[in-house]
Amino acid sequence: MEKTTTKKEFIVDVEGKILGRIATEIATILQGKNSVDYMPNKDLEHFVIIKNIKKIKVTGRKMEDKIYFSHSGYLGGDKYTPMKVIFNKKPGEILIKAVSGMLPKNRLRAKRIKRIKFE
Repeated sequence: MEKTTTKKEFIVDVEGKILGRIATEIATILQGKNSVDYMPNKDLEHFVIIKNIKKIKVTGRKMEDKIYFSHSGYLGGDKYTPMKVIFNKKPGEILIKAVSGMLPKNRLRAKRIKRIKFE
């Protein structure tokens, strides 16, 4: 029996586009909601290739004011990192965090996030 694959690659140019709006588009592509054979429990394995990530636009004062929280697991091990620091080191990390927050919180989430590629 032959297995049919529905893998597709979507190329997204984010130059001059707003972070949250492009993150919602990417989240719908990764879930497969833009395809005809969408089922919430199936993973259609759509890949998203992102170009010009350094030229993404962030509205308001989020670069200075927005802070990301992480914890090491030890007592007093909480870390607060401003968006500007993360954006200067890895600009794709901000988009991945935004898309991750928009995907459903289930077992498919990690698999879908791995299908975001940067050029």
